[in-house]
Amino acid sequence: MKKLLLFCGILMSLNVLAQQPVYEDKPFWQEKSKYVFASDEMSPDMKKVFVDRNYVTQILSSDKGLLRPSETSIVVQRLYRPLMDMDIRDMKLYRNEYVYLTDKAVLSDAWAGTLYVKYDLPDAKTFDGGANFDFLIGSDGKVVYVDKTGKLWDHKLFKGIKLIDIKYDKDYDGFWILTDGRLCFFDVKTKNIEKRLDGEGFTAFTLLKNHSELVIATSNGYHVFDKGLNKITKTNRELPCVKLTTVNEIDGRLWFGSEYGAFMLRNDGKFNYYEGRRWIPDDKVRFIAKGLDNSILVLTSKGLATIQFNLMTLYDKAMVFERQVRMRHTRDGFNCDTYAMKIPGDLSSGTMVDSDNDGLWTSMYLASQLFRYAVTKSPEAYENSIQAFDAMVRLHTINPIEGFPSRSYERSGYILHGKENWHETEDGLWEWKGTTSSDEAIGHYLAFALVAEIIPDEAIKQKALHMIDIMTNHLLEHDLYFYDLNGKPTQWGRWNPDYVNHFPKSVGDRKLNSSNIIAFLQTAYHFTGKEKYKKKAMELMDKYGYLDNLMRPMEEIGKTEGNPLAANLSEEWNHSDDEMYFLSYWYLYPYAFNNDLKQKYKEAIRDHWQAERPEKDALWNFCYAMTGADKFDLDESAWWLREFPLDLIDWSVHNSHRKDIELLPPNFRNQTTKEVLPPDERPMYKHNTNMFEIDRNGGGRSEYSGDLYLLPYWMGRYLGVISAPAEK
Repeated sequence: MKKLLLFCGILMSLNVLAQQPVYEDKPFWQEKSKYVFASDEMSPDMKKVFVDRNYVTQILSSDKGLLRPSETSIVVQRLYRPLMDMDIRDMKLYRNEYVYLTDKAVLSDAWAGTLYVKYDLPDAKTFDGGANFDFLIGSDGKVVYVDKTGKLWDHKLFKGIKLIDIKYDKDYDGFWILTDGRLCFFDVKTKNIEKRLDGEGFTAFTLLKNHSELVIATSNGYHVFDKGLNKITKTNRELPCVKLTTVNEIDGRLWFGSEYGAFMLRNDGKFNYYEGRRWIPDDKVRFIAKGLDNSILVLTSKGLATIQFNLMTLYDKAMVFERQVRMRHTRDGFNCDTYAMKIPGDLSSGTMVDSDNDGLWTSMYLASQLFRYAVTKSPEAYENSIQAFDAMVRLHTINPIEGFPSRSYERSGYILHGKENWHETEDGLWEWKGTTSSDEAIGHYLAFALVAEIIPDEAIKQKALHMIDIMTNHLLEHDLYFYDLNGKPTQWGRWNPDYVNHFPKSVGDRKLNSSNIIAFLQTAYHFTGKEKYKKKAMELMDKYGYLDNLMRPMEEIGKTEGNPLAANLSEEWNHSDDEMYFLSYWYLYPYAFNNDLKQKYKEAIRDHWQAERPEKDALWNFCYAMTGADKFDLDESAWWLREFPLDLIDWSVHNSHRKDIELLPPNFRNQTTKEVLPPDERPMYKHNTNMFEIDRNGGGRSEYSGDLYLLPYWMGRYLGVISAPAEK
């Protein structure tokens, strides 16, 4: 049993619903990336990176020697000066200490500097250490085995090969030698070398901790090789990118680097993909290694990324976004959805900008803060709510048209989105924008209804009720249109039957606008008790078929021939419509005139939710959960919240090249893949966008507001389907 907050009368009341599940907010591993670039002046050819037991991170380059990451860039290693003058060919961790292969010796500054083993192999390129300070050193044509006493053995490799890497295997007491087309093994005891595997395009390999296998990366996928059976037992080419450059097993997970990003093999056989500037400096990955404190080092051709894994609860994550919104996304009381940057990814170069949908985005942030206040009684959430509410009220009062909400307002002279449809206030200090659309109406009714339900201050409550009343009265007085300053209906603020029903039944706007206007009128009647609102709603449903319109199954919505507007509006599935539907369900369903209508509405909402299930969007799922549904994809919702990225910058993201996803043929819903990608692997989009869009050239020029996460999270908490955070 649990308590679920529902609309009931003017005040919220607690109703017992036994069937709805609850997600227990336990800590999970949340990743976030931090990276540094090599300067353009340096532009080194970087090959490897490690961090040793002394917490020192070093990068080996082929042309600039040893490098180290600083807070802001990659610089030449200066900590240990003798290394600066040496010709370092390779670098490995041996007993968790740095050991270097120079043109003359294997050496280290550990062990009091006593490790210095000379060798004679002019073209040496790589090596590894054995059980007792013995080393196998290799070039493209030869390998040499040495220990502290000097050379013990040498052997010419097969002609015409390229040596890739050498790794010591303590289970077999020998060294595996990988070339571009062969895998060989050198037995320390017998001093014998033998070929174990022929192939092509080998690029890297790693020994697995299961003691029986190794993984060979190639230019076309990877092989799993059984050391005991001396054969390949598995080949996988269904990868995010098949052109592999490196592979490493870290803490039981296989990590791959490629020509197009890094990825980790999960227990379910699928991959976590780290591509683009959300995760790494560039997509050409050179090396992957274990970092400090549950982190992974990803070395690319242009810089070094540290992917950090930290334990967080969903609540912890919400608190990150709470701060982000207040720091960079609050302008004149609005939730400012974008933060534009002159320099890609540089938050210090950014500024907040006005938006045509300032009212809608602010209503969604306001709803999140109202839910947060209802659950936690947080003074901060209360103050955030009041400030956002004041901004939404001012959208009405800044213009001279009663009941007509402006799209936005800004101080005179500071508008960034063009001057069309902006009007100056009488005092000349501000400008407001008209042409208000149905999107804004949806947000205003949501915001004012929730303020009236949740805020305890009676004066604020009455102001919210007044805004609902005058906005709905404006629609009645103007024949169910939003009338702008020019005395004409706006392009998209239209709910009149002549407009709505002129669309064929398969056009989504006929269903959407019918659903929305009934929700508006029900809300106004619920809070004011004025019969004119109920009378108009019943007239629309009984005389003009609005109930039939809103009950029409989603499967009947599709491409439609006919007038140009209908054809244009039905060219593809409109995901902005989804947002308008689901937000308005919060006052369509609870404020139904009777139980019969409420059950019909629930049926329509369920039908819509079924169509949206593939997106796994927590917001849509929780809007459906508001009806008391016992099955609303809670696990998928929690997955969405966990996988939502901490970095909300609009980076360029590309996935269409991937071989591990199943692409679908073109379709009306524009569902590009069989399964939706995790939010942190796809482009940064708002809820009103197609979650199956897998490519975008965002360029890193803007940052989205964290209300994208806050609204579904606090809605889930408010409904009681997400628990309070558990202790770590």
